[in-house]
Amino acid sequence: MRSERIWKLGIPIGVNVLLGIPAIVPLFLAWYILANWPLADLGWTQPEPTENDGMAGWLILATPVFCMFGSIWGFINVWMRRRTAVRASRYWLACVAALLVPFTCLALLDIVGK
Repeated sequence: MRSERIWKLGIPIGVNVLLGIPAIVPLFLAWYILANWPLADLGWTQPEPTENDGMAGWLILATPVFCMFGSIWGFINVWMRRRTAVRASRYWLACVAALLVPFTCLALLDIVGK
């Protein structure tokens, strides 16, 4: 029998809030790319007026950032998921929500500051 402690959901949520701090960079890059090209083409956002170089340069910059952060986040959460006694759907929903907390706080601060 394993003598390993079974974690509650609090530890993974805390870890994901901490992982949300460096996640600000890939989340910002994703928003910048979406807001300046696909969403601007649909008329849902206003593109940056000085952005005329195209999307390729941003994708070359963003792809390694997305892959590196996504793999780190995925490996850590798969490892922690095995040590919890929580259903998988509840675990992943809580972890994604916790990951978005720092980015959402900064976005709200930016909105309130304007």
